[in-house]
Amino acid sequence: MSGSIADVPGIEVGHAQHSSGTTGCTVILCRAGAVPGVDAHGGAPGTRETDCLRPENVIPCAHAVFLSGGSAFGLDCGGGIMRFLEERGIGFNVGVTVVPIVAGAVLNDLGFTDGAARPDAALGYAACAAASSSEDRQGNIGAGTGAAIGRLSGTVKGMVKGGLGTASIRVGDLVVGAIVAVNCNGDVTDPATGQVLAGTLTADRSRVAGAMQMLTDLSGAYKEGFPTNTTIGIVATNGLLSKAAATRVAMMAHDGFARTINPVHTLGDGDVIFALGTGSVPADVNRVGALAAMVMAEAVANGVRAAKTLQGVPCWSEIGRL
Repeated sequence: MSGSIADVPGIEVGHAQHSSGTTGCTVILCRAGAVPGVDAHGGAPGTRETDCLRPENVIPCAHAVFLSGGSAFGLDCGGGIMRFLEERGIGFNVGVTVVPIVAGAVLNDLGFTDGAARPDAALGYAACAAASSSEDRQGNIGAGTGAAIGRLSGTVKGMVKGGLGTASIRVGDLVVGAIVAVNCNGDVTDPATGQVLAGTLTADRSRVAGAMQMLTDLSGAYKEGFPTNTTIGIVATNGLLSKAAATRVAMMAHDGFARTINPVHTLGDGDVIFALGTGSVPADVNRVGALAAMVMAEAVANGVRAAKTLQGVPCWSEIGRL
C-alpha cells in the first residue's frame, strides 16, 4: 500500500501539466471498466458524462474519469482520453466501433493562467500515456497544479496554494482509495489533529483569518459573492458495487469534504465526487462509504500539505513567514 488511489486493483493514475506550469489534468484509467457513481454537491459544477453514470441509465461501466483545471475549457481533456482508449479497443461496443465512457469534472484555476493556458485533448492524452498503477505523487501536479484556497477577501494575496492529494486504506481484502484536487474557498483543517492548514489569509498574510469569522463579521473583510472555487475528487474500491451502491458511496464521500473544508458546497463551488467499483470483493456499502469519506478527508489534507508555492501564492508551511 502506497497510500494512493492506485492501490486499488484495476486503477491507474496519470498526470499531465501545461507547459506554463500553471494548470493540468489527472486521469484515472480503469481499462477493464468500473461500476460508476457520481454526486455533485456544489452549486456550480463543471462536468462531463455524469448523466450516463446514474443508476437508472443503461451504461454499465466507465473506462476513465478525469479531473482538470481550466474551468469548462478543461472538459476538452475528455476527447484526448477517448482517443487514447479507442486506439486500444477499450470502450462500450456499438458494433462499428467502441465508445469509451469518459466522465470528468473541472475546477477554475484561470487566475493563475490569465486564461491563456488551458488543459486540452492533447493534455488528456498525455495524462493517459503517463498512467500507471504505482503513481502516488501529490501537490502541484495534474489537476492540482493551479489549485488555490481561500478567496473570501477577493484578492490573490489572500490565497494559499492548494494541490492534489491522495490516500487509501485496506480492510482485509477490501481496498478503498481517494484522489482530490483541493481548490476551495473554505478553511482546510487536518482531520486527525484539527489543525488549520489553509484558508483566506489576514491582510498581513501572517495567518489564516478564519472563514466563519469573516462570514460572521461585518468589518468588510469578506467580499460577498463567493468567487468561483471547487474541490473535485474520485473514490475507488475493489469492492463489488452496483451503480446505485456506487452512487451512494460518492454521496457519503462528500462527508470527507465536510470534515476538512468549512464552508463547503456553496453556490460558487463545483464540488463533485465520482465513485468507481473495480472488483468482486464482497463489500457492505455502509463500510465502503464510511471508508471513502475517511480517505477523502485524508486526501484533502495531504493535497494541501504537499502543495508548493506558485506565483507568489504561498504553501501552507510558509504562512507567517512572508
